[in-house]
Amino acid sequence: MDIPYFHIDAFTGTVFSGNPAGVCLLEHWLDDGILQAIAAENRLSETAFLVGEGTDYGLRWFTPEAEVDLCGHATLAAAFVLHTHTEIGLDETITFQTLSGELQVGRTRDLFSLDFPARPGRPVPVADDLTAALGMEPEEVYLARDILAVFSDRTAVAQLRPDFERLAKLDCLGIIATARDDSGGADFVSRFFAPSVGVPEDPVTGSSHSTLVPYWAARLGKDSLHALQISKRGGELFCKNRGERVEISGRAVQYLSGTLHLAC
Repeated sequence: MDIPYFHIDAFTGTVFSGNPAGVCLLEHWLDDGILQAIAAENRLSETAFLVGEGTDYGLRWFTPEAEVDLCGHATLAAAFVLHTHTEIGLDETITFQTLSGELQVGRTRDLFSLDFPARPGRPVPVADDLTAALGMEPEEVYLARDILAVFSDRTAVAQLRPDFERLAKLDCLGIIATARDDSGGADFVSRFFAPSVGVPEDPVTGSSHSTLVPYWAARLGKDSLHALQISKRGGELFCKNRGERVEISGRAVQYLSGTLHLAC
């Protein structure tokens, strides 16, 4: 079995930055064990699998260790591949059927815009195990799918050196660390850690902005937000708060394409 495969750097306009995602174009769904094995072999934070379903596409995301319910950078990467390597028109909106429902991705020149559900967090106490795992006490904590830990400034977020073994024991998929960007480069910055699903630090995380955008829109009193993820690779996102939905936009660039040869 030959599977067209693409390695895309998402939320960036240059290779070797942003978040790399694998994209596999399938003719039909394979056994879940095979999909998980491919993702584990790729060793990227997510591999996206696509199957055409009428005019839409079925889309699933796998980390090296687990399937996840929502992934931004691999959705952007999947849309980039479809626009670049299929007959989809430049201005055509792509509809994906996913574990998080119907997701649409539009395109304006080199910018791809993801329509995602908003996932605002509820305030919770600052727990001692979270502080110990992050190595620094956050000012505020909120809980959605992920834990949102708010810090005083960009420097605090940049200097975090988490204990990933401790983070993996927390009852959540991932931990978002965020602060207002007091350097003036953007509205806010973040980092994202998900060691419980095999991703110690994710370079750029679209899904975390389903929680970040409602928080920062309310705190800053604005619905259009410029975000930076300050991982080692770094990434840039342009976001809009739309109430029950958020718009997350970014660029992507192809690093490689090839074929997976599977004897199954």
